[in-house]
Order: sequence, then C-alpha cells, then structure tokens
Amino acid sequence: MQFLMFVVLWCLLLVVAWPLALALLVFLPLLWLLSIPFRIVGVLLEACIAFIKALFFLPARLLGHRG
Repeated sequence: MQFLMFVVLWCLLLVVAWPLALALLVFLPLLWLLSIPFRIVGVLLEACIAFIKALFFLPARLLGHRG
C-alpha cells in the first residue's frame, strides 16, 4: 500500500514538475544506500540498550519478580 501511494504521488509530481520527478527517481536509491550505515548503527544501539536493560533487571528476575 505504501509503495502504491509513492507511485501515485510520483506520477502526480511527474505531471506537475517532471525535472524534479526525474531527479527524485535518480537520487532516491542513492539516499537509500547512504542511509544503510545509519540503520545498522541504530540496530546496534538498540541491542546495546536492551542488553544494559537486561543487566539492570537481572537481580530482580533472579529474586522472582515477573513484570
């Protein structure tokens, strides 16, 4: 559904401002490639935060608290 919305909006942009639509068609994959390292860093940071949270709650879990 999101892809269909993107295609419809891109077609509308193609009708209104075709140079901008063609530039978007060229630069959107490049922006996606540039965002990959930031996504990897985000996943690693989320995993580190979950690990630290698990360490903080480990004593409570060992004592039998189920939250």
